[in-house]
Amino acid sequence: MAKGMMGNMLKQAQKLQAKIFKLQEELAERTVESSAGGGMVRTVANGRQELVSIKIEPEVVNVDDIEMLEDLIVAAVNDALKKSQEMVSNEMNKLTGGFKIPGLT
Repeated sequence: MAKGMMGNMLKQAQKLQAKIFKLQEELAERTVESSAGGGMVRTVANGRQELVSIKIEPEVVNVDDIEMLEDLIVAAVNDALKKSQEMVSNEMNKLTGGFKIPGLT
């Protein structure tokens, strides 16, 4: 009886692993957007927490104030990566029923 239960648990774990793998592939294609400076700097990140694009409005580029532009870029990138992490975490929680699996959520 215990052997059958273990086999069933193993099958369930394998199914969950396959679903997680598929979800990770899907999330890699999904993106989140963020902006800073009232939309002057816009960024896009994917579900792998990779930065996909940065758009900078020309009027925010001021050679006399490069620090402001750098700060806007950092803020927009960090926010996009945070949103990407939240997206992945939310989707993984849906799949695992909130069960925390180390390294996945």
